[in-house]
Amino acid sequence: MGRKRHLLVDTLGLILHVVVHSAAIQDRDGAKLVLPRLLERFGWLRCIFVDGGYAGELVAWVKQLLPRRGLRLEVVKRSDADKHRFKILPKRWIVERTFGWLSKFRRLSKDYEYRPDNSEAIILIAATRLMLARLA
Repeated sequence: MGRKRHLLVDTLGLILHVVVHSAAIQDRDGAKLVLPRLLERFGWLRCIFVDGGYAGELVAWVKQLLPRRGLRLEVVKRSDADKHRFKILPKRWIVERTFGWLSKFRRLSKDYEYRPDNSEAIILIAATRLMLARLA
């Protein structure tokens, strides 16, 4: 039971791509659903920052996926000394901030949607509303 949301955002926190899937799938495998979209749409990306849940074989998989493009996957981990203290880690807060913005929308506060693609659509609608509010 449950869902996981994977967001690919730029440095401003604007959503580039979203994937929603079952919570039974690990984070590394969920990232493999997001990253192939890089081949089609986002040729300008050179570095992707991910948190520690994506470490491991995913880094090698990204190098194999795009060998000539020079795309890097940087894992932002917290140190063992900072384990029991709050510390803002560089680049990692950008996605968390986006999730915080999205959590203000009532339809995203709980998982009301039955299908994952409906949930993805609601996330994109909320992100569009955020971008329109910035323009106004």
